[in-house]
Amino acid sequence: MNSIKKIGEHLKSINYKSVKLLIDPACGGGQRIPLFFTDCKSSATKLCDVDLMILKNERIKIIIEIEESSKTPHQILGKLMCSALAKFYKHKESNDKEIQMDDNVCFIQILDTRELKEKSKKIPQWKNIELAINEILSTLKTNIKTYKLFYGKVDDINLNEISLFIKKELEN
Repeated sequence: MNSIKKIGEHLKSINYKSVKLLIDPACGGGQRIPLFFTDCKSSATKLCDVDLMILKNERIKIIIEIEESSKTPHQILGKLMCSALAKFYKHKESNDKEIQMDDNVCFIQILDTRELKEKSKKIPQWKNIELAINEILSTLKTNIKTYKLFYGKVDDINLNEISLFIKKELEN
């Protein structure tokens, strides 16, 4: 099993109460997870596909992105910004019902460190990015209110730490 599927399988194994976990095929799921500007499902309104998403009370509560290759600030911030601009999830798996963002969405990014050189400055850079994002989120007109960054070798990443964080966010 590849490392991204390992994360998807781990999250599937947890008993989350009254939530629905959506998983992209790359992470071991069966569907793409598109986000849109508006409730109109079209190429003109589609922003991105996310890796994993958790719905609570029929609303988007948690979005998870896993980055294995490109982990530049541009890539990290781009993934967040596309999701921050989104308002709806809509897919044939949900009978094309418009599923809106919750008022308090959490965006989680998992960055793989397997390809980093030993003395890389990427991890301090990522910590600075996480701090900066959390400083400005409250000033943006977005439903994403929390940003959390996890990093490590995806094969060895602390999945229990991620699970505990998700459970805490689901209680909000």
